[in-house]
Amino acid sequence: MTINYSQARERMVEQQVRPWDVLDARLLEVLAALPREDFVPQQHRALAYADVEIPLGNGQRMMKPVVEGRTLQALLLQPVDEVLEIGTGSGYLTACMAALAREVLSLEINPELATLARTRLDAGRHGGNVRIETADALHYATDRRFDAICVTGAMASVPSLFMAWLRPGGRLFVVHGRSPVMEAVLVHAELNGPRVESLFETDLPYLVGAAPAPQFVF
Repeated sequence: MTINYSQARERMVEQQVRPWDVLDARLLEVLAALPREDFVPQQHRALAYADVEIPLGNGQRMMKPVVEGRTLQALLLQPVDEVLEIGTGSGYLTACMAALAREVLSLEINPELATLARTRLDAGRHGGNVRIETADALHYATDRRFDAICVTGAMASVPSLFMAWLRPGGRLFVVHGRSPVMEAVLVHAELNGPRVESLFETDLPYLVGAAPAPQFVF
């Protein structure tokens, strides 16, 4: 059976993403145009537009389309923005942010995933303004400052170490808490200190090294 990916993409936007209050016209145009199937492992390509997480290997998964849509809408990326992505994964979210912002620096701890994402971005000509570095974000050092930071793996708590990388007025998207009920938040870097905006509940795999300590019950 041959899948019409263009029709599947349109259905994803209209039946999954838009009904979950993702209404930004510029973002919806990107989601409707970008071929998500090109970023999905070959064996799972038929699921590219399904309302499911997709395994990427190494314990990592692609977010559901609705979560990707809500993530991107929360960041409200502008054409002048410089973005830091923590966790490149498949490269799909990277490509979306590259279409919305001026420049994206993406950190991926797994060399294989980093190489695959770079290949996919280049193959579709989506990565002209993207740099991917193989690095552990929890031990990363940079003097750069960003307008937006997107953390694509969950963390036990809201990461103060990333806030120093934001410009004044910048915003950080992160999912924090304990599985299976986690909270997605947007942290705003304001003059009086960070302001945390609650967005929605979800459940994501933890960023490598960012899982909470095990709880023991006696």
